[in-house]
Amino acid sequence: MVTGGLAAAAVALAGCSSAGTPKATTAAPQPRPDTPKVAFARLMEGNVRWVSGDLDHPDRDPKRRAFVAAAQNPFGVILSCIDSRVPPELVFDTGLGDLYVLRTGGQAIGAVVTGSVEYGPMTGATPLIVVLGHQRCGAIEAAYKSLKDGAPLPGNLQAIVKAVEPAYRLTVKDPGADPVDTMIHHQVRLTADDLRANADLGPLAKKGALAVVGAYYSLDTGKVEVLTGSPA
Repeated sequence: MVTGGLAAAAVALAGCSSAGTPKATTAAPQPRPDTPKVAFARLMEGNVRWVSGDLDHPDRDPKRRAFVAAAQNPFGVILSCIDSRVPPELVFDTGLGDLYVLRTGGQAIGAVVTGSVEYGPMTGATPLIVVLGHQRCGAIEAAYKSLKDGAPLPGNLQAIVKAVEPAYRLTVKDPGADPVDTMIHHQVRLTADDLRANADLGPLAKKGALAVVGAYYSLDTGKVEVLTGSPA
């Protein structure tokens, strides 16, 4: 939950355990990245460790908990899927107080989600947003089948279908070898583009204070691939 009482409906807490023996940590092991390029490099270095299994497990001890108890200053915002196999804090080998994390089915966005993404960059100069799609996304697959067959999903699941329909329309034009995977890639790019063009985030991106990156996570390898918006 973010400081000041702003609640993000899509925020979910990811577990902090992982295979391997945690290395020694301190309350503030590294200075907070203050530019998009440095923040992105920190994330991708963590992903390299995740892929190899040589994890640092940073910022995950009682000292760190005490250090961030009074205030937080995350260096990144991650908008990812709800999929249990893609916890951003683990995928990027980060810890407590390092990231704002929002998780919705298929990275679907709306006013509340967008407002929650805006919180860090607009109130705390968080320099990085990553929209993280992933391989074999069940939400996108269900939406694709629903739209293809003209069969609405039950309950509020249909709201996800509607939110990702623009990605479906692009997929229909050129489905590729795997239409669902094609739609996942389109959804990531469209969402990142929408955030980059946002009336409040756009000016920050244009002056270089913020980067909005679209990325794709492989369930098979653990690797994060950049699709769009890598900081220069």
